[in-house]
Amino acid sequence: MPSQGSIGDRVRGLRLSRRMSQAQLAGPDLSDSYVSLIESGKRTPTPVVARLLAERLGCTTEFLLHGIEPRQRIDTELGLRHAELELHHGDPAVAADRFGEIVKAADEDNVMLAAQARLGRARAMERQGKVGRAVEAYERLRKEAAAHPERLADLPLAVALCRCYQRAGDLLRAKDLGAHALAQVEKLGLVHGDVAVDLAAILAEIETGLPYVERVLDANGLPDAVDRTNEIQSLWQASIAASEGEDSALAVTLADDALAAGRAGRLAVRTAQVAMQWARIITARPTVDEEFAHAAELAGKASDILGVFPAEHVEHARSLTVLAHVKMRGGDHAAADELATRTLERLGETQGVIAASAHLIHAHVALARSAGDVVPTLMKAQELLQNGQAAGPDREAARVWRELGDLWGKAGSRHEQFSAYRRALEAVGIRANMPGSTAAAVLTH
Repeated sequence: MPSQGSIGDRVRGLRLSRRMSQAQLAGPDLSDSYVSLIESGKRTPTPVVARLLAERLGCTTEFLLHGIEPRQRIDTELGLRHAELELHHGDPAVAADRFGEIVKAADEDNVMLAAQARLGRARAMERQGKVGRAVEAYERLRKEAAAHPERLADLPLAVALCRCYQRAGDLLRAKDLGAHALAQVEKLGLVHGDVAVDLAAILAEIETGLPYVERVLDANGLPDAVDRTNEIQSLWQASIAASEGEDSALAVTLADDALAAGRAGRLAVRTAQVAMQWARIITARPTVDEEFAHAAELAGKASDILGVFPAEHVEHARSLTVLAHVKMRGGDHAAADELATRTLERLGETQGVIAASAHLIHAHVALARSAGDVVPTLMKAQELLQNGQAAGPDREAARVWRELGDLWGKAGSRHEQFSAYRRALEAVGIRANMPGSTAAAVLTH
C-alpha cells in the first residue's frame, strides 16, 4: 500500500492504484475539484471526509491521515513511551537508540511522530553529556518548529538550548536564549508546569531573570516528595510483558501509567534544584534577614526532597554543600561542619567539585574557630578539583576555585591563592597570565 509523506500523496497514490478518476472518488458527495485540492495539498480533509475517502479507497482512515495502519501507529506510540521511560528511569544511551529507530521507521510516514522521536533523541544525547550533538539536534528542531509550529513548540527547545549552551560555556548565547524564553513565558503568564520549572532552573544557573525564578518558586512551592521507583519499574515491566503478548493497547496504557507515576517526582526534583540554586545566590550576596531566612528554608526543603531519591545522590550531596554555606552565613558552624561530613559520606569515593566544596566548608569552619592548620584540608580540596575538573567550561568549578583562592589567602599562601584564582578564570575559558589577577569579575557576570 502506498505510504507517501502527505495525505494528498496517499489519496492520489491509492486512487491511481485502483484506476479511479477524481470524479469517481468524489462520487455524489464531493466535487472532483475538491479531491484535486486535497491531492495537491491545498486542502486537508475533515474527519468526516477522510472516513468517506478511506471507504472508497479501501484503506483505513488512520492510514489515510497518518500514513500508517492502526497497529503500526500504536506500536510506534508504544515505542515512544518505552524510549521515554528509558530516558527518565533507565539508560539514556538506550533511549537515544530507541528514539533513533522510531525516526527511521516513522520519518517518511508520520511527521508528528518523527518530530517527537527526534526531540527525544536530542534530550537523550543531552542526558548522556553529548552537549555538542544535542545542540546541533535542538537547533535543527528549532528550524523545524519555525517552519511547522504544528509539529513542535519553540519554547521548550529554546529552554533546552539555553541549558546546553550554558554547559558548553557559551554564556552569552545561553543568556540570549534565556531572555527569549523568558519573554515568551511572561507573555503567557506561565509559572507552573515542566517548561516553567525547567526555565527557572537554567535562569538560576546563569543568574539572570531572577524575579521570574522567585515567582516560579512562590507559585509551585516545594511539595513533599515520594520515591515511586518500584511502582514505575513494575508498570514498565508489565507494559513490556503486554507488548510481548500482542496486547499493544494495554501496553500503551501501562506505559502511560508508568510515566505519570514518575512525573511528580521529576517535577519535585527540578523544583528542588531551582530552590537550591536560588538559596546559593541569596546566600552569596548581602540580604535582609527575611530574605535570608526564606533562602535557608528553601535550602533545607530542597535537600530533603533530593535526599528521597537514591538516583539523585549527587544532587543531594550538592544541596548539602549549599545548605552548609547557608548555615555558615547564619553563624551555625557546627551544623555546617556536620553537613560537609554528610556530603563526603554521600559521595563516597567520588571526586570533583562537590567533594572539594565540602572540604572547603571544613576549612571555613576551622578558620572561624581558629582550630588548627587548614593547609592539609585546602590541599585535599585542590587535589579533588584538579582530578575531577571537567574538560569544558564549568562555572561551578570556577566558583569553587575562587573560594579556594580566598581561603588560601586567609591561610597566608599568596602563591597558592593566585594560582587558584587563575584556575578559576581558566574554568570559565579565560587564560590569565597576569600576576595577581582574580576571578571575581568573571564569576559575577
